[in-house]
Amino acid sequence: METVHSMAAMTTSEALSVVVSDLSMSRHPATFEELAGLPDDFLDVAVGAALIARDVHASLELGSVISRLDEMAAPLVHLGLAELPATDQADAIAQHMFGRLGFRGNEEDYYDPRNSLLPDVMERGLGIPISLALVYCEIARRAGVRARGVSFPGHFLVRVDAKGFDDAPVAVDPFFGGRRLDSAALQRLLERSNPSQAFTSAKHLIPASSRAILVRILVNLKWVYSTRGDFARALLALDRIICLTPDSVAALRERGTLAAKLGAVEAARSDFSRLLELAPHAPDASSIRSQLEVLRAKAGTLN
Repeated sequence: METVHSMAAMTTSEALSVVVSDLSMSRHPATFEELAGLPDDFLDVAVGAALIARDVHASLELGSVISRLDEMAAPLVHLGLAELPATDQADAIAQHMFGRLGFRGNEEDYYDPRNSLLPDVMERGLGIPISLALVYCEIARRAGVRARGVSFPGHFLVRVDAKGFDDAPVAVDPFFGGRRLDSAALQRLLERSNPSQAFTSAKHLIPASSRAILVRILVNLKWVYSTRGDFARALLALDRIICLTPDSVAALRERGTLAAKLGAVEAARSDFSRLLELAPHAPDASSIRSQLEVLRAKAGTLN
């Protein structure tokens, strides 16, 4: 009865948060679509990454992925890392993950799609910056360390912030052994993709949301599959991207174009029509309308 009265006193958004929280605690989302529909604050990036991997590994159990992360973090859980400065926290996670567990960046075959699939990354100990950052942050979180992914230009990083300390966040490169990067190193890294920009922590070390991380994983997979000619998997990756960001004009444009290339006329028409609803004055709107006319003609022929 007490719970009913407290729920009644809440706003609609607060009540929704409680319901979603209860659902999240009781079970993992059964499908990627279910996960993508959750509010941002309730998106579990590890579960999302596991669901992405299930598109390749159909029998994958989400619980086994989470349990494996628990096992990897277990030796750190009772070390009191939360009481240490950020530099010491970052070093402890790096020594464990890249030293004891043997994770490393896959420099030999960077574009292997397995580098973006969480269970493969954990099994092989190989990954690219964003997938290694995901594992780093999951291990850190279980050890009481606040570590978050950062969509740094051209190279995904991790930032570590120590609670109760006033020191600056520590930037970590998960692809190269979890090494710490000072301002000079971050400036050099930034110049590789943005030569004219000056590095600032406030601008370039903003934590990425779980949704943004999942989209970036999928963008990487989509690109890898496309370059290998595996357009069916590339299209599925685009489906997942649009699940997460249904109003993305860029993703709709790309999926519509790929669908048309694969002969999925109705799917292409739907994406291009939605694109024009969202961006009727897009620079390529005229071209999109012309493509729609061609697709309508094709649909008439097929009918």
